[in-house]
Amino acid sequence: MVQAFKDFMKGIMSLSLGWQVWLGLMMVLNMMIPLLFLSHLEAQVTLVAMMAGGMTGIVLVKIQGFTKLLGLMHIYWLPLVFFLVQRAETVSTSELFGMWLWSVIVVNSISLIIDTVDVITYFKHKQNPAH
Repeated sequence: MVQAFKDFMKGIMSLSLGWQVWLGLMMVLNMMIPLLFLSHLEAQVTLVAMMAGGMTGIVLVKIQGFTKLLGLMHIYWLPLVFFLVQRAETVSTSELFGMWLWSVIVVNSISLIIDTVDVITYFKHKQNPAH
């Protein structure tokens, strides 16, 4: 698993600067900022989803390498986003917590769209490698 983690990190470092910034933003929103709000269930669930996704990503790299299949690592964000949207209805966006909550919802939703395209592309290419 250590080698898979190294391969995962090597794959991230091989991406363009724009993708690295995007991934960094997701890490900050899903892993670092929640530490400031640990008393909130939303932050706890976000951290768990991020850790589960990270472990899934490392396993996927071990099995398949650094491919577009890694979009599956964010599968946990689908229920997370639905959960956060329900919880966000009662949170003011003028508070720091509310701003973070909606930022996670927006960024993770965009990521899910990107991930869906990546996974579909992966399987299309797998079925027809000539394209």
